[in-house]
Amino acid sequence: YTTLFRSMKKQVLLILSFIFLFSFVACSSEDEESISTALNQTDKDFLLYEKDVQINESALPQETSDGNSVLIAYFSWADNAVVEGETDAVTSPSVIAPGNVAQMVYWIEEEIGGDLFSIQVTQPYSSDWDACLERANQERSDNARPELIKTVENMEGYDTVFLGYPNWWYGAPMALLSFMEQNDLSGKKIYLFCSHGTGDLANSVEDIKEVLPENAQLSENVFDIYEEDVPNSQNDVISWLEALGY
Repeated sequence: YTTLFRSMKKQVLLILSFIFLFSFVACSSEDEESISTALNQTDKDFLLYEKDVQINESALPQETSDGNSVLIAYFSWADNAVVEGETDAVTSPSVIAPGNVAQMVYWIEEEIGGDLFSIQVTQPYSSDWDACLERANQERSDNARPELIKTVENMEGYDTVFLGYPNWWYGAPMALLSFMEQNDLSGKKIYLFCSHGTGDLANSVEDIKEVLPENAQLSENVFDIYEEDVPNSQNDVISWLEALGY
């Protein structure tokens, strides 16, 4: 009886051992399958993520070899007038730094990066609007090209140029045309943004087209805004940049 009991006990233990081993192998197989499935899904997710990144990057401006892809050049009355003493009643608010155009410049730079270049004349304009307007009108009549303090270094390093300006006497400031003629914009993508009074863009875009190289790529999507609306226009500027693909 004892011998039989011991024999049955060994058989039961052997059977239990096989059951345990089978369960362990099955669980291990399932775990490996789960891990494999998870890894495969991770690979898929990574590939999808990588694809998304590539799509997003393709919508952004591509940098040149030296990293300087975007230039934001602008003419601002605030950067070209000396305000002495307190601002009087006949001095426009746009002459007080940063000025309307420069304010938009900072928002653009904040969103897309790039290098800033303030177009400045060697002979500053009056901070009195009437006096400034008189000179601007005379320069337009003379088709003048005001002398600038400096030009852009390494202009060939930029493939995209944003040009900002105010509407002066129903057209582009002549100093902006000086900049365009002194800095080679051949083959570059050009985007315009402008602040203005009641004259809207007037003839400013036509003025710019006349001096642009033939192979420059001027966007038809020009951002223009009434000068008094500039302080609250950050979202409008961002929407414009998004429409351009930035």
